[in-house]
Amino acid sequence: MTRRPRIWEEILFIALAYELYSLVRNGVPTHEATAFANAYAVLGVENALRLGVEPAVNGALAGAAWLSTVAAYWYATMHFVVTIAVLVWLWRVHPLRYRAARSVLMTTNLVALLGFWLFPLAPPRMLPGFVDTVARDHIWGSYASNGVASASNQFAAMPSMHVGWSLWCGIVIVSLSRRSWVRALGALYPVITVAVIIGTANHYVLDAVGGVAALACGFMVQRLRTGQPAFGTPVPVSSAPASPHPGELRDAA
Repeated sequence: MTRRPRIWEEILFIALAYELYSLVRNGVPTHEATAFANAYAVLGVENALRLGVEPAVNGALAGAAWLSTVAAYWYATMHFVVTIAVLVWLWRVHPLRYRAARSVLMTTNLVALLGFWLFPLAPPRMLPGFVDTVARDHIWGSYASNGVASASNQFAAMPSMHVGWSLWCGIVIVSLSRRSWVRALGALYPVITVAVIIGTANHYVLDAVGGVAALACGFMVQRLRTGQPAFGTPVPVSSAPASPHPGELRDAA
């Protein structure tokens, strides 16, 4: 049983949760030597599995000036813009499904924090032979910019939350949108994000795999906690005699 969430509760909850996430993420041990050793280990595993595409993709992107700039801004902004937009859309249009989907996202972040703590990892942009396109193109607000870099943990790369969040957005959109072109964009969004994080030399292929695994854990915990899948048919609960919101009728249908 669930009800339509109150907007002020959700804004406060998400703000506090993200602040806690940021504090823990940026406060985990960095261990620079370990982070670089792990980076070379990851590259070794990828090469053994023939997944080491990072140098080729990064080189190709770095050689295309306009595409490099677009990718850099995608990396710096879409991570937040799209996720917030999907959360707002869920709250307004599918209110009874909102809490379950939001819980998956929050649990995914907790799993990611564990990864940041246990496996500090220097991203490719810190290694010889890679071009840090986000820093080169002077993208405002990126993790590579001076102000942000000094306040963030540069070795929190595994798992990639760019991938975890974008895949969450894609699954939500594909599962709940009624318009085929919107579902197509939702399916395309995480695919483009994977290409961006690798092309800008901010993550390895295995970081993307880690992001998928973290999200899978988020869905699993949500299912175990509630006994229902995140996008199962919700049962509305009326907390007042007022008429239900149109989104509640759509969700209950």
